[in-house]
Amino acid sequence: MKKPGKVYLVGAGPGDPGLITVRGKSLLERAEVVVYDYLASKKLLKHASARAELLYVGKKGGVKHAYTQEEISQMLVDHALEGKMVVRLKGGDPFIFGRGGEEVEKLHAAGIPFEVVPGVTSATAAATYAGIPITHRDFTASVAFVTGHEDPTKEKSNIDWEKLSTGAGTLVIYMGIKNLPTIVANLIKYGRDPKTPVAVVRWASTPLQHSVVGTLETITQVVSDAGIKPPSLVIVGEVVKLRDTMNWYEKRPLFGKKIIVTRTREQASELVAGLEEFGANCLEYSTIHIKPVDSYDVLDDELERLKEYHWILFTSLNGVKYFFERLYSKGMDARDLKGPDLAVVGKSTADFLLGYGLNADLIPSTFTGEGLAEALLDQGIEGRNILIPRALHAREILPETLRGAGAQVTVAPVYQNSPAKVDKESLREELANGGVGMITFTSSSTVRNFLAMIDAENQKELQEILAGIKIAAIGPITAKTVTDNGLRVDVQPEEYTIEGLIKAIVEYYSGDSD
Repeated sequence: MKKPGKVYLVGAGPGDPGLITVRGKSLLERAEVVVYDYLASKKLLKHASARAELLYVGKKGGVKHAYTQEEISQMLVDHALEGKMVVRLKGGDPFIFGRGGEEVEKLHAAGIPFEVVPGVTSATAAATYAGIPITHRDFTASVAFVTGHEDPTKEKSNIDWEKLSTGAGTLVIYMGIKNLPTIVANLIKYGRDPKTPVAVVRWASTPLQHSVVGTLETITQVVSDAGIKPPSLVIVGEVVKLRDTMNWYEKRPLFGKKIIVTRTREQASELVAGLEEFGANCLEYSTIHIKPVDSYDVLDDELERLKEYHWILFTSLNGVKYFFERLYSKGMDARDLKGPDLAVVGKSTADFLLGYGLNADLIPSTFTGEGLAEALLDQGIEGRNILIPRALHAREILPETLRGAGAQVTVAPVYQNSPAKVDKESLREELANGGVGMITFTSSSTVRNFLAMIDAENQKELQEILAGIKIAAIGPITAKTVTDNGLRVDVQPEEYTIEGLIKAIVEYYSGDSD
């Protein structure tokens, strides 16, 4: 008989993918099957192996479930009996109103090995991200977690509202929106002061977080007026008064701003992470797919005579990456570059080059091809041999300028751009919904490919689709491509780097830009 695999119940945390535990992330990376919930961030699935089978079993209030709890538990058993490593990814913590206990009972009965990995529970996350400490020595030393949605088949409630109402300083109520009027009425009926502060937090720790505050006698109307729906948590207690002082998450400068990032999927992480650090809700729509060129004949020939070159110019991170990949494949390494000087188009490229153990000898003050050409002209390049590893199709301003000054320039294609495969309907829908505040472009290619994805029939339709949406361009070349297509650039950094772009966007939304 085949030995069964093992099931890991992993707490995914409340929504912010960064709150998963190190143990949980490690298991997710090794899983052969991932069974995940509605409340588990889909961004966590990026940690799963490309070979892993991903199964969505989310249950959503008021909606017919894709699977019953019994079916989900049986699914875990079945996959484990096939000898597979299964991760059951559950929102929050598996054992705090997560029905993890029921799933473990089923696994135990079937003789399946299991492990439970705790997660950050929604109660503490919702309070913390709303700026509310659920305990505080000046207000309360006790807290109770309560479900506002008990098993409807039970004959009698397990919640003793008479004792609970005044038995704990802070009450955190899960899944309480539907029954909020009844919950509030019970608390007041059994002695809680109607003036007790109450906060309700929806989609805690995510860019969609929405918090409202009232009192026991007003919160039902406040929630109704604000249109608050599940998933939400209710926090009752004097500690809610501290929100005015401690509300850090919702006060970040980009909080609530939905920003589309068009950079390549491989290189979007720095921009996305930087924007999300300031609270942005980033939507990744990669417009470019980077891949090696079909032939490396030109570069291979030049690698044989590197000693004859005076300069090697890198105009992008991808140019560095694919140049070194080819260099290594030929049995060479950084030591073979001891002859020529190295120049880069900007600081980001210089930092990336340093990752290969090499310092750039020249970084222009203006991070463009024109800026690099000007800096080289100041060095004196007549009669110099210059190698430029770059994209198959790129602007010719740099090599043409250098040749015009008497340099011997060889362009060696090392990678090529092609439009990325994306869900165009999803993109058009996001743009049509009116929630997108800004689109970022980091190269002319991202602009052209993005506009092709929109597939507007004419200039008028394009402007209608993008009406009210701001545009951020990383530098003047990218900005010119935007304006050449009849659109306006709202944000352009002084320093043409990802860091500079993030800073400029933050300043724009903070009202600090000129």
